[in-house]
Amino acid sequence: MAIEIGQRVKVRRIRERVPGNIVDQLKQNPFGTVKGFKMVDGSGVGFIVQLDNKAATWFFEDELEVSR
Repeated sequence: MAIEIGQRVKVRRIRERVPGNIVDQLKQNPFGTVKGFKMVDGSGVGFIVQLDNKAATWFFEDELEVSR
C-alpha cells in the first residue's frame, strides 16, 4: 500500500540519523501523520512524519507502515 500525505503511520524501525530525543518519543508512541515528502539520496523519497506530540522528522518508506 502506498503511503500518502495525511495517512496515519507507525514507525516500525529507525536508522542512526534520527535524533535521540525523537527515538525516546518513538519508544513511548510510534504513531504519527504523514505531512509531506522529502527527496533523499538524489532519487529516493522520504516522508515527513509529525508525531502525536507534534515533533516532526523524516523517514524512509521501509521504516514506516500504514496504521490501520
